[in-house]
Amino acid sequence: MLSFDIAQRIAHTVLEEGRRRGTAPLTVAVLDAGGHQVVLYRQDGAGIVRPQIAVGKAWGSLGLGFSSRGIAEAAKRFPGFFDALAVASDGRMFPAPGGVLLRDGSGVIVGAVGVSGDSSDVDEACAVIAAREAGLVSEPAMPVASA
Repeated sequence: MLSFDIAQRIAHTVLEEGRRRGTAPLTVAVLDAGGHQVVLYRQDGAGIVRPQIAVGKAWGSLGLGFSSRGIAEAAKRFPGFFDALAVASDGRMFPAPGGVLLRDGSGVIVGAVGVSGDSSDVDEACAVIAAREAGLVSEPAMPVASA
């Protein structure tokens, strides 16, 4: 189970990591395993559509069972399927890195975190680091963007 306290901790850590890296203003969404929004933070200066992007990255990860980086890669290989999936999901999925699955120690999906605001690789790195700091296992397990 993903508690409110853990979701807040993840969101705070994403924003702290963003400050450490000097990112553009970030938005972070943490969803539970059912796709329900638990926490949404939008830093001052973040674009007005960033909440929808962050939620879409996390929601898509939950819906398909793998990271939004994986979704982006699969969308390149199967564009027709993903066009249909966009319609079926009412456009809620956002196929770009930054959506990270959250698993407990036994591998059960407990939620997802989506980050938007900087490059997709940096968004994803902040999410992965936050998941690890909260004691959860992330997918992907390692960030592509270096510290």
